[in-house]
Order: sequence, then C-alpha cells, then structure tokens
Amino acid sequence: MHLRTPNPRLVAVFALLVGAGLGGAAAAIRAALIPWQVGDFRPDASVDAAAAPRAETTETEHAFGTIGTGESGGHAFTIRNVGGGPLALTKGATSCTCTISDFEKAEGGDPAGTKTVPPGGSTVVTVRWKGKGSGPFRQQATIFTNDPRRPEIVFVVAGRVVPTWKAVPEAVVFPRLSATTGDRAEVRLFTFGAHPPADAEAVIDDPQAAQFFSLATAALPAAELADEPGATGGLLLSVGVKPGLPLGPLRHTILVSFRTPDPVAVELPVEGVVTGDLALAGAAWDSSRQILSLGTVSGKAGFRTQLFLTSRGPHRDLVRPVVREVVPGSLQVEIGESKPVGAGGVVRTPLTVVIPPGSPPANNLCSEQAPSGRIVLDTGHPDTPTLTIHVCIAIGP
Repeated sequence: MHLRTPNPRLVAVFALLVGAGLGGAAAAIRAALIPWQVGDFRPDASVDAAAAPRAETTETEHAFGTIGTGESGGHAFTIRNVGGGPLALTKGATSCTCTISDFEKAEGGDPAGTKTVPPGGSTVVTVRWKGKGSGPFRQQATIFTNDPRRPEIVFVVAGRVVPTWKAVPEAVVFPRLSATTGDRAEVRLFTFGAHPPADAEAVIDDPQAAQFFSLATAALPAAELADEPGATGGLLLSVGVKPGLPLGPLRHTILVSFRTPDPVAVELPVEGVVTGDLALAGAAWDSSRQILSLGTVSGKAGFRTQLFLTSRGPHRDLVRPVVREVVPGSLQVEIGESKPVGAGGVVRTPLTVVIPPGSPPANNLCSEQAPSGRIVLDTGHPDTPTLTIHVCIAIGP
C-alpha cells in the first residue's frame, strides 16, 4: 500500500487552530479563577467601604498671581471627610520656601503634626510661602491620609515673584574714605508696586553713627524712571559722610521706609574703609577686614603677638597711645617706645598683644553669637583721638 505524506502547510494551519482554541479556553478559565485587578489596586473584601474614611477636596492647585520679593503669601485648602471612618491627616514634605501652618491648632490636631477629621467633618490646611528671587514659582506641600483610595494629597501654589524695590547700585560704597574729609554718594531706588511712593524716610541703623551721615531723598525724573522696565516709582537717595568717623571698616545699613498704601521697607548696606594718618600692621593684622585676627588660643599656655601703629602727617609726633579699654578682660597690651622710621616722615609704635598663661575662657570670634573683642586706645592725635582695634579671638582651655 502506498501512503501519502500529509501536506506540511495543512498540518501547520491545523496546529495553529488547535493551539488558539486551547489557549483561549485556558485564558477564560484563568480569568474566572483569578480576581479582577487594575495596576496595583485590588478590591479587598475584608475592608468595609462604608466604614472607611474618604478624603475629598474642591481644589489642589491655586494660582496666586504675583508676590513681591521677600513678601509672604498663603492659601487655605479644605479637606472634607465624606467617608464613614475617622480621617487621619499627617504633614508630609514641602518645597524649600513652602510651609504648612495652623495644622496642629485646629480641632483634632496634636503637636506631632497629625489631625483627625470625623466623618462628615472638614478641616483647613493653610499653605504659606515666601517670595524669593524673581520670576515664576511653583511650590507644593504634601498631606498623607489613611484613605485607602487616596493615601496622599499634594497641594500646589503657583504664581510669579516680582521685585518690590530695586537699588542701583545695590550698596553705598566708600572704598577709601578719609577720617578728615567728607564724601558723597547717590543711589537710585525703584519701586514696582501699584502705588508709587509719595514720600520716604531714611535713617542709619546705628544712632551713634547718625551724626556722621546726612541723608536726603527726591523723586526721580520721569526720564530716569522710564529706563527701569516695570518701575512705577523711584527716588534718588543722596548719602553724605562727614569727617570724624573712626578709623577702620565702615559697616552700616540705611533703612528707607516708603509711605505708600503698600508700605515698602528697604535695607541698603553702607560699606567702606575709613583711613587717616594712623595705620596698623603686623602678622595677625587682617588689612582687608581691618581686624586683629588671633583665632583660637590656649588660655593655659598663653599667647602673644605684635602690632605696629604707624603715624604720619603733621601730627605724627603727638601720637602717644594709652590703653583705655580691652575685651576680653584678660587681654593685655604692652606699648613700646615710639620711634621715627627712615627720614622721619613716619613714626612707628610697637604694640604687644598678650594673653597671659592661665587666662579664663572667652569667645569673641567676630560672629553674630560671639561679637568681636576690642582694644580701645587714646592716641593723642587731634584728628583721630580714639582708635578702636577689633579683635577676633577665642580663649580655650
């Protein structure tokens, strides 16, 4: 008998049909046996949906508009509990200039930063932020919940930071200010609020230094105001410095208050160095900061260093320094003999600064928490009768 071999194409088609039928049947069986699921969510029959908390919000993003540089803003978001169980809310992370306030103060809050909202109740979450820099901003704050359908809520505030004022230049600088002569400088102040300033008051932050400064303001001409895009008002601040400032670094702040419906406060730095016929030099003398920088020294072992006070000008031979005050109290100053240098145009007086062995601890490292120490000298010079030497020092064990 002659057997005929089956056609290979027919065999392949038959196998494909059988496989598809078996696969579809298997898929149908598997779908019937395995619970339905979408992503990571799977209904849990053990959870009574009617007894679970449910968080609901009318908005999660607020368009604030514009905020001035340095100003603060806030917006209250409402969270309601439309479920059947207590809704627990917990503070989460916030962006760098954003905070969640009034969270613990409301009913149901506690110091740990968790708030409980009963079924049918609601609460307010206030998101606050501060305008920094300029341009668009988008800040966010996260609240975690025990709602299984909504484990976290992200609130977003967006807008644009605009400058409230601008100073040109940004600081009043007197690079080489003489103790015996005056000087002047000008700064243009531009404002960007809805109401241009009608008046302004300028003062120096240090009342003792106010006698050496004269401050005056005047409205900027319209042509100069037009050169600053977006500016709605502007003032010209004139700063005059009178003779008599103490030698050394000049560090003050001019406070300018604009009297407008929207008050504006400006802090304008005043920087410089006051020079004269007297000068200091030495290994520990920081001429850029005009400070005697000693750092941390051992109170047990003690310490000493040398400064030189140089005098020039017509009154150089009158300089005979005497110590009036020292801080810290254990610091001592030994004054040597004044001698002319070279042809006699300069007189130099050695000053030996000593921390005796056994001195008590002290911290005067020139920080906000530890202000600088000082050596106050009566000089005998008619133009600079008092010289204050600022000292950065910490005395350790």
